[in-house]
Amino acid sequence: MSASPLHLAVALNDAGWHPAAWREPDARPGELFTAGYWADLVQEAERGLLDFVTFEDSLALQSHDPLLPDERTDEVRGRLDAVLTAARVAPLTRSIGLVPTLVATHTEPFHLSKAIATLDYVSGGRAGLRVQIAAQRHVAAHFGRRDLPQVGLTDLAGPRPPQIVEDLFDEAADYVEAVRRLWDSWEDDAEIRDAATGRFVDRDKLHYIDFEGRHFSVRGPAITPRPPQGQPPVAALAHAAVPYRLVGRAADIGFVTPQDPGQAAAITDGIRREQEAAGRAADTVHVFGEVLVFLDRTEAEARARRDRLDALLGEPYTSDALVFTGTPAGLADLLLELREGGLTGFRLRPADAVHDLRAITTGLVPELQDRGVFRRSYEAGTLRGLLGLPRPANRYAPAGA
Repeated sequence: MSASPLHLAVALNDAGWHPAAWREPDARPGELFTAGYWADLVQEAERGLLDFVTFEDSLALQSHDPLLPDERTDEVRGRLDAVLTAARVAPLTRSIGLVPTLVATHTEPFHLSKAIATLDYVSGGRAGLRVQIAAQRHVAAHFGRRDLPQVGLTDLAGPRPPQIVEDLFDEAADYVEAVRRLWDSWEDDAEIRDAATGRFVDRDKLHYIDFEGRHFSVRGPAITPRPPQGQPPVAALAHAAVPYRLVGRAADIGFVTPQDPGQAAAITDGIRREQEAAGRAADTVHVFGEVLVFLDRTEAEARARRDRLDALLGEPYTSDALVFTGTPAGLADLLLELREGGLTGFRLRPADAVHDLRAITTGLVPELQDRGVFRRSYEAGTLRGLLGLPRPANRYAPAGA
């Protein structure tokens, strides 16, 4: 390649990120709750040699308002479990990374560590984890363990969010730390499997993690051996200073939403400062820009399709991410321009899951390949390998083991 390689991922969400995408002629709304639908999307992404796909998830029904429930019946409602979907798709793919979304706020690190470790085994080392918080009061009511105050979008994205928001992100950082320790609680050679001596496991190589945090404590060890990757990559979406701190402290990949190269540079610098403050300055932490895409052969066709979907929605669609409407060549120009701000890759959100994903794999990818900034074949068999992340040593193993 003539320039440093660009990493590329796709965020899979319902029939697409535009709420009216399920009404498009090529949409498959009757198949949204089938394994075949998700397998087809992931296999298409793999044909495009993408680094990984993410699967959206939540602990409440989708809503037009991200923080409040609604009563709309003209948008997709209901979804499959992200981890189970990824596990079902894993045997049908060979190289692409599979990164389900997990909510830290109302779940347990012990359960999650086992689920992602299992996905890593099922996929042969291609699992990842996208961690998120749930600050919505109605989500907390599903569990009855805590009562959260109602917060708004300005609270989440503002320079001084409410204390509860900071607490939830701090809890998520502790959550990831506990999960990482559980993944390390088995040394790599803890399993002996010696039938002659009757020893299946070396108990001295299983470790209590004894994690004590502000929000929970976990003793361990895990009941699943250390994952093939050692540590599946952890990702988080970050819009402001407090979540930037989560990325710097706990993640391998941060998804961010800059609108131009200058903003990308400022965000990247902020994450690097948080890395340094957390003692992780030497670690590779990827920063991926988020772009929602309407892709067609011509810009006029892309704009016409976006206008048609907006008409079905009843209002112009807006996003937290930058929205691009145009051709694959134009999108390639934009990505390379944004990369000047220090981004190492991009997570693209297809407005229409079927149409725009295919436009990414058959239009954008060849364009980037022709410019020498994207792979022509998979160069590694694990997600960490694709991202250039070394397999980490086990924190509990003796030095040099």
